[in-house]
Amino acid sequence: MSATREQSQNAPYMFAHSLGQRLDMNAQELPSANADGLPVVNLTQEQKYLFDTRGWLLMPGVLSEDEVEEMRAFCLRLHNEPASIPERERSPLGGPLQRLADHPVVVGFMNEFVAFPPLSRQDCYGFRMESCNLFHRTVGDGQFSPHNGSGFFRLPGDTHFYHCIPGKAHAGLTRVVWELNPVREGDGTLIVSGSHKAAYAAPASIHDQHSPIWEGYTCPAGSLLFFTESLTHSARPWTNPERDRVAIFSCYNTVDSKWHDWDPNPQLVASMPPLRQTLFRPVRAANNLRDGTHYAV
Repeated sequence: MSATREQSQNAPYMFAHSLGQRLDMNAQELPSANADGLPVVNLTQEQKYLFDTRGWLLMPGVLSEDEVEEMRAFCLRLHNEPASIPERERSPLGGPLQRLADHPVVVGFMNEFVAFPPLSRQDCYGFRMESCNLFHRTVGDGQFSPHNGSGFFRLPGDTHFYHCIPGKAHAGLTRVVWELNPVREGDGTLIVSGSHKAAYAAPASIHDQHSPIWEGYTCPAGSLLFFTESLTHSARPWTNPERDRVAIFSCYNTVDSKWHDWDPNPQLVASMPPLRQTLFRPVRAANNLRDGTHYAV
């Protein structure tokens, strides 16, 4: 059997728009470069497997030291002296942080787990940016508050719905965290691996942040964490006296769904490259390619 035929037979069967026809993934056009012209970094098979089984994926040291220093400095200025930044840029999408919105690694992940291929082209992302926030925490900030989980069994239409078939998964509402300071043991976000597919109600131990049911992570500054909002997760009080937490928390979603009551500064969006602007286009499927055309059946 030829490799091409075997690959075709192993490809998941996904329905197109109507009549139960198969969606031809080879005919879909996902962006191969971001708005800065940088090549998209596709996920490896191992990374796809880990995210699907655990519900989260950590990529250590994605940003260079120079990028981390520049972006952390902007975050501290945004937190401590916001009035010193022009109003249009006065947000966690402003200044150098704008490049994180469609970083090549982020686009590669979203192309695989969030994008709707028929509403995607080289000049139009198949997903949208849902929210963006700066988390700056000193000792005592933050609180333990477990939530979400069991996304595999939620009703379609719930943005926390996680669904998959052999060979393909869709994560719906997905969180992206850029850690701009190192994360040591005891810092950062808590997660319960696999809980996005949990068939049972969470046990009482879920309400104890020191329970072994919870997992954390450690990473250097400039690292990137993805997790589906279908996963049970929680913040926790910041206890590190050596450094503050400086992190950019963003959410991404499908082009026809919206969860957060958030919109970026319209003047900032207007100043972005055209491809990046498609992250913030209207929330709908019909006529929602960049030129307003329908997607193909």
